[in-house]
Amino acid sequence: MRWTPAGPSRRMVVSSVVAFAAFGAFWGVWGASVPRVQHQAGVDDGRLGLALLFVGAGALPAMLLVGRALDRWGLRVTAVAVAALGGAGAGLALTAVDLVALCAGLALVGATSGAADVAMNAVAGRAEKVAGRPVITRAHGVFSSLVVLASLATGLASAASLPLAVPFAAVAVICLAAGAFLVKALPAGAAEPERDRAPAADPAPFDRRGTVPFLLIGVLGALAFASENAHQSWSAVFAHGELRSGTGLSAVAPAVFAGTVAFTRFALGGLKAAHARAVLLAGAATAAAGAVLIAVSPTLLIAGLGLAVAAAGTAVLFPTLLGIVSRNVGESRRGRATSAVTTVSYLGFLLGPVYVGLWADAVGLRGAMVAVAGLAVALFALAPVLLRLSGLGGPAGRGAAADDGSWTAPGAAVRRSPGAVR
Repeated sequence: MRWTPAGPSRRMVVSSVVAFAAFGAFWGVWGASVPRVQHQAGVDDGRLGLALLFVGAGALPAMLLVGRALDRWGLRVTAVAVAALGGAGAGLALTAVDLVALCAGLALVGATSGAADVAMNAVAGRAEKVAGRPVITRAHGVFSSLVVLASLATGLASAASLPLAVPFAAVAVICLAAGAFLVKALPAGAAEPERDRAPAADPAPFDRRGTVPFLLIGVLGALAFASENAHQSWSAVFAHGELRSGTGLSAVAPAVFAGTVAFTRFALGGLKAAHARAVLLAGAATAAAGAVLIAVSPTLLIAGLGLAVAAAGTAVLFPTLLGIVSRNVGESRRGRATSAVTTVSYLGFLLGPVYVGLWADAVGLRGAMVAVAGLAVALFALAPVLLRLSGLGGPAGRGAAADDGSWTAPGAAVRRSPGAVR
């Protein structure tokens, strides 16, 4: 079947939704299964913390490498990554019976997850460009929704005393089905150069210099993810330790955060590209205000309100940054550009909870929440500067990216962007 202009818009959007849904389902199952995995492996909290480091150890190199694979072999790499993630999870549930097996399984989960993360974001970026309408933020909303739903379903499975492997087998089937769908829906092979725009002379290669603009965007993404994961990881601890809530009520806090993130992404996902800078600044300010409200909250109700405010603010940050990159990169370089941004951003995701822990040891959990607000303030202050330095954050009506990595400013001849990639 020919890949015609009428078909890709619908197929690309659906493909991005399917990939994000499968990814969210996996991490929902994993998040709710951690205590049972720990019990099966027979490790204490300290060794579990050590084992969890292998997720990042596997993810980071995979995230760096998969961008080149996407640009060389095309978006169908996403199908392989998503299917492999489901298989890695099922393998972990069956084999993680001691510390060594747990570490090996988590490294494999990290590698497949990192590859799937970059790949599905590249699909969403392509979908947004082909469809000519916002896709990325709502696709992330699908991810957040499936995390919540899969967590609840896994909790029910655990309450019913079903074996640990059951929810992982179920999500493996979901990932395999998603992979099969993506193979059929996504175009085969690498993207062909666009023919409707004149190429710029001597486009910058995707080397260290050409990567810098995407690394700058990644710094903003790292601040966004650090703030988001800080709340996701520490909200229950704050509720229990500072507000003396019971473990049942404390466990609701992460669900409140994830649910608000999903709702916000769906509600604001239709905003046009012209509002990207305003969305970033408003999101950062809102996230900072929410963190401060948590820090001074006298009751669980006020803390919950602050958590919802912080969630609404952080929800729009990374998808908006990814949208900016998506609109300013050619198709044949999309994988490497997405890889650069996502990998740097992921460092913030890994370090966010550690950042809170260090501040909590120094000044207590309430002071740590103020420090989390500082992350959002830093993003608010740095966003205009780094967007300008990257060359990707121009005003509304910014130029369109050509496939050679160049972009055309409104009313101007084609010229090379400082962030052009090859």
